[in-house]
Amino acid sequence: MPQGKGSLGAAAAALLLLAAGGAAGGAAAGTAAAAGGGEAAGPQPPLRVEAAWRLLFRRPAQAPAPPDNPLTVAKVALGARLFSDPRLSGGGERSCASCHRPERSFTDGRRRARGLTGASLARNTPSLWNLAWGEAYFWDGRAPSLEAQVRMPIVAADEMAGNWPSILGQLNADLGLLAAFQAAFSEPAPISEESVAKALASYVRSLVSPRTRFDAWIEGDGDALEANEVRGFRLFTGKAGCVLCHVGWRFTDDRFHDIGLPGKDAGRGAVAGGTPGLAAFKTPSLRELAYSAPYMHDGSRPSLAAVVAHYADTFVKRPSLAPSIRRLDLTGAERADLIAFLGTLSSAESPAEPEAAGPP
Repeated sequence: MPQGKGSLGAAAAALLLLAAGGAAGGAAAGTAAAAGGGEAAGPQPPLRVEAAWRLLFRRPAQAPAPPDNPLTVAKVALGARLFSDPRLSGGGERSCASCHRPERSFTDGRRRARGLTGASLARNTPSLWNLAWGEAYFWDGRAPSLEAQVRMPIVAADEMAGNWPSILGQLNADLGLLAAFQAAFSEPAPISEESVAKALASYVRSLVSPRTRFDAWIEGDGDALEANEVRGFRLFTGKAGCVLCHVGWRFTDDRFHDIGLPGKDAGRGAVAGGTPGLAAFKTPSLRELAYSAPYMHDGSRPSLAAVVAHYADTFVKRPSLAPSIRRLDLTGAERADLIAFLGTLSSAESPAEPEAAGPP
C-alpha cells in the first residue's frame, strides 16, 4: 500500500534529525572524553540511516491507475495520438504537445507558457513525468485527477480554446479513430468527452521517467555515483534540508508551499481547498530536471545554480513563508556538490524515453 504524502514527509524529517543528531552526538562524545581526562575517542560514526534513505527513495514497481480507468496498452496508444492531435484546439493549430514537448521533459523551455495569441501566460509549463502518483494537478492543485486536468487546457480560451461539440464531431468523423476508441473501451459507443479525457489521462499516467544513475545507486550499485554526487546527496538529505519537500522517489511531497518568490500570483490561495492569502505552489518533481529549465512556477530561475542561490540569498521573508525555508548556508564547493547530485536524477541524454507503464 503506498505511503501517504504526509508520512513520506514525516519520515524524511525524522531521518534528517537522526542524521544531525548522530553527528552532534559523536562530537559531544569526543568532547566529553577529552574533558574527563581520558583518551578522546575521536569522532563517532553517524547513525546508520543510509539504508532507510535507500528505502525512502526506491522506485515503485508500476504506475497506479483509478479503478474506473485502468491502464491498457490500447488506451495509452490512443492518448498518445490525441496528445499530438490539433483537432483538440479551436483553431486546429495547437495540441498538448505544443507546450509539453518530450525532448524538454514535457515542458516548453520558456519562462512562462505561450498563450494562443502569442502572449505569455502567468506560469511556467510544468513537466508531466510521474503524474500517475500525484494527488492534485497544476501549480495550484485545482484539478483533483488527471481525467479532470486534461480537459481544462483544451477549453481554456488562452490555451487551446477548444469546443467539445466541434472536437467530437471531427473525431467521430474519423472512422479509423472511432474504431480504435471502440476497441480500446470495449463498447460500440461514439467518442465522447469522457473517453477522450480517459485516453489522454492514460497516456499521461504512462509517462514514467527512466531510471538514472541515482536509481542504480539506491538499488545498491555503489559505483553508480561519483564522490561529489554522494556528497551532494548527503547535503540534500542533511544540511541543506531539501528532502523536507523534495521527498520520495519522485522528489516531491505533492504539497503546496510559499517559497518566497516575489509576485502577485495567489497560487493555491485562489482556488478551492487553498488558504486565502497564502500564495503557495506545488512542489515540483526533480526527475529529468536537466531538461526542464527554467525553474519555479514563474520560470524566474534560469538554472539550478540560480535555484540554489534563491534559497541561499534571494527569497522574500514574509509570514506565509513555508517553515522549512531558511537561509541555505553552503560553501561554493557544497553548492557544486548539491548541483552535481541533482544531475543524477536526469537521463544522460535527451529526449528521454518513458518507461513502459501498464500491462505488457
